[in-house]
Amino acid sequence: MTLDRIDIALLAALSDDARASHVELAERVGLSSTAVARRQKQLEDQGIITGYQAALGLRKLGFTTTVSVRITLDSQSEAALDAFEKAVKRCTSVVHCLLMSGSDDYLLTVLARDIEDFERIHKTQLSMLPRVARIQSSFALREVVDRGAPPAVIERLRKEGP
Repeated sequence: MTLDRIDIALLAALSDDARASHVELAERVGLSSTAVARRQKQLEDQGIITGYQAALGLRKLGFTTTVSVRITLDSQSEAALDAFEKAVKRCTSVVHCLLMSGSDDYLLTVLARDIEDFERIHKTQLSMLPRVARIQSSFALREVVDRGAPPAVIERLRKEGP
């Protein structure tokens, strides 16, 4: 996997507007639309582009509460980790889950409509996850920066190279 400056420019353009046509992308990166289509397909085939998503206005959809949840399991055995991970993948309120180093085993991001909704999620989903010894929750007061992964990754690629 070697990316050149055109690939990086194409990734940046798609990160800005994943619905852009090949003609629009071609204008932005300085290639023909056929060449853009070919490169985009190659990036997909290589697993660099893994999908296309719409950015949602979560507050407009009624999800006003973002909660960071730190989970500590009663064991760090492979069986315990596997059981937890299998179960947490079924929790629709969990939008992000990371296996962590340090004192907490997992860091989850949960979206809720409000505090009462999070209490329900805590009782019916989080506290029911297997092998959980401790749950600690922190509520976001407001969002300060949301650059998202793609812009940050593209900026590093531009500065440091592929």
